[in-house]
Amino acid sequence: MVERLLAGGHSVAVYDLSRDARRAAAAKGASDAASLDDLARALAPPRAVWVMVPAGNPTEETIRALASLLAGNDVIIDGGNSYYKDDVRRADELKPRGIHYLDVGTSGGVWGLKHGYCLMIGGERPIFERLEPAFKTLAPPDGYAYVGGHGAGHYVKMIHNGIEYGLMQAYAEGFELLHASEFQLDLAAIAHLWNQGSVVRSWLLELAELALRADPRLEGIKGYVEDSGEGRWTVEDALEKNVPAPTIALSLFGRFRSRQGDPFADRMLAALRNAFGGHPPRKSGPGGP
Repeated sequence: MVERLLAGGHSVAVYDLSRDARRAAAAKGASDAASLDDLARALAPPRAVWVMVPAGNPTEETIRALASLLAGNDVIIDGGNSYYKDDVRRADELKPRGIHYLDVGTSGGVWGLKHGYCLMIGGERPIFERLEPAFKTLAPPDGYAYVGGHGAGHYVKMIHNGIEYGLMQAYAEGFELLHASEFQLDLAAIAHLWNQGSVVRSWLLELAELALRADPRLEGIKGYVEDSGEGRWTVEDALEKNVPAPTIALSLFGRFRSRQGDPFADRMLAALRNAFGGHPPRKSGPGGP
């Protein structure tokens, strides 16, 4: 993101806990700040500080520290994956200081430098308009939008990520069926084929093709999938609003399942099947699965 801003002619000062990261940004033309205090001094008022750290305590601590360093009419932007209700609270906490707050749901991952970032922006519209030149630089054409008041940006991003969970799970299950078929299928070639005009074409499918070309049987990857919070929040939101979201919920549970080795539930299923049907379960350990 720093590189895109610099390439767009913006003046950028950076602070990171990693000295190497700061040096890398400085080598591209950014000003290197050794602390948040130095960062605040390096920026000309009215200042805009973009926070891009993990959600939870790291974000809370960073914004709290910045609030003590900034002044009225400055802006704090949270571009991480914060919970949208935390955005509403933070905006209220910063308001008495005259500090503005934007929550920006950011999608694009490591490919954003090349293709641009999709930005979902919440907060005060006049502040969005003030910083729109930066958003325009970071995003591809039509790739950013003001979506509503405080919390709206991260709410839209949360639902985006919930949908992403479901899409990924559907692709994973479909490619497992292809992998298990009696045909000698070239899965990378099929991923490429489906991206040529089919209704399931997508960037995720492009990434699937890249992964399958690099490792056709995915033998170098362990099937262990983390979740970073947004999928859980989406399911919680569905429960809160009484909105059925079974696909997203099941995709989240699928990630939980990926972290289990020989789960107790499966052992219980095998035991029950044997108890009523006389189907001997396979033994674990040497000689077992």
